Amino acid sequence: MPHPALSSGAVAVVTGGASGIGLAAARRFAERGMKVVIADLPGEKLEAAVAALAGVAAGGAADVLAVATDVSRLADIERLEAQTTARFGGADLVMNNAGIQPGSALFGPLDNWERVVAVNLWGVIHGSRMFGPKMLAQGRPGLIVNTGSKQGITTPPGDPAYNVAKAGVKAFTEALEHELRNTPGSRVSAHLFIPGFVFTPLAAGGRSEKPAGAWTAEETADFMLARVEAGDFYILCPDNDVPRALDEKRIAWAAGDIIENRPPLSRWHEDYKDAFAAYVKGG
Repeated sequence: MPHPALSSGAVAVVTGGASGIGLAAARRFAERGMKVVIADLPGEKLEAAVAALAGVAAGGAADVLAVATDVSRLADIERLEAQTTARFGGADLVMNNAGIQPGSALFGPLDNWERVVAVNLWGVIHGSRMFGPKMLAQGRPGLIVNTGSKQGITTPPGDPAYNVAKAGVKAFTEALEHELRNTPGSRVSAHLFIPGFVFTPLAAGGRSEKPAGAWTAEETADFMLARVEAGDFYILCPDNDVPRALDEKRIAWAAGDIIENRPPLSRWHEDYKDAFAAYVKGG
């Protein structure tokens, strides 16, 4: 039985919807007969995405709306919500998915830090806060799906700004679900979507062919939909290189740094790397 918010005639809003996982998810929503709103930066990608979605939507172009949006700007999110309501009467599903990863260094350019946090964290906060109360007021079943990252859980070295933003998405979405489930009469739930290695423009790194270890955006969107309908809050995606069992061990080890009073990021610490390797092997 599909979730009511994923049924024909329901309305899905997807930020970062012009490419990658966002576009793959929007296509799946349209194929289910949903009305779809995609938000992304203006340009040819957004226009091409609208055309592609109109080709699979039950009502064609009438069931698809594109809104040029910078999710880091509250005024843009306000406009996105207003246009969604004016066109389709409100949202049943909001997927706060827009993200960037230009790279960062701890003491590197401040602009990178500010932009990554503005898009990857504030974009999720703005979207959830703008749509959430109105979805509650509708009284209909609803879903808020926020795209996090494994880097926001195990925080590997190499891109601290991205890790900080995605760790914030995790903490925010946990608080959001707690708020929703404790709101009288609420029929809206929140879910933390945690993709694995996915071949998208964000992760391609200039490559034109999908690495064997990566999932496609479509595989990832399908997994997300299945786990949302199963009721998962933490939608932890595997890929062709990393099965769930390995993800679980990496996450447990990271939490163990606090419990065992090890140095932070001990998985990458010279004194602990052998212990981590033995732990993964079951030793």
